[in-house]
Amino acid sequence: MSPTDFLQVPPSELLYVGASAVVMYAVILACARLAGVRSFAEMSNFDIAITIAIGSTIATTIVSDSPALSRGIAGIIALYALQLAISKIRGRFRAAEKILDNRPILLMGPRGRLLPTNMAVARITEDDLRSTLRSSNVHDLEQVQAVIMEGTGDIHVLRSDANHPVDAWLLEGVRDYEPRGGLESVCRQSAE
Repeated sequence: MSPTDFLQVPPSELLYVGASAVVMYAVILACARLAGVRSFAEMSNFDIAITIAIGSTIATTIVSDSPALSRGIAGIIALYALQLAISKIRGRFRAAEKILDNRPILLMGPRGRLLPTNMAVARITEDDLRSTLRSSNVHDLEQVQAVIMEGTGDIHVLRSDANHPVDAWLLEGVRDYEPRGGLESVCRQSAE
């Protein structure tokens, strides 16, 4: 087979690819409309997995003969239905949320106190944290109250000062944050 054979595709196949793309696009829009805005969110690891699965299904359906277009449509509808079902279960049962989602983890506490054990669990280096702090426009570690890696892998920097501490509600469910002792006790324990 010569290199030019790869570039020569019968017009009927190109039409099939184009028609498949239009149909899959319409299916995605319809499903997203029915499922709501949450269908595009990446708020949990489950959302990310569904997004990847939907993208893979779309790509495979558009550019190949197998699976057939009808199978691709069925796959997309099934994935959206699964996402809706799981989001409802997560909303109703706290235990399901704990099973399905990664907990956020505290990487750094007040005034830039590192939590090396948590950093190791999250596989985050000091260089990673420095980069995150720079991108969050942190000029002074005294501004930092908490750096948290979310269950999705996003890292957020919470800044505050002594007169305006971080509200405990924002840190609920974060690994190694203790509401009674706050951030200060977590950092003291990690330093010992």
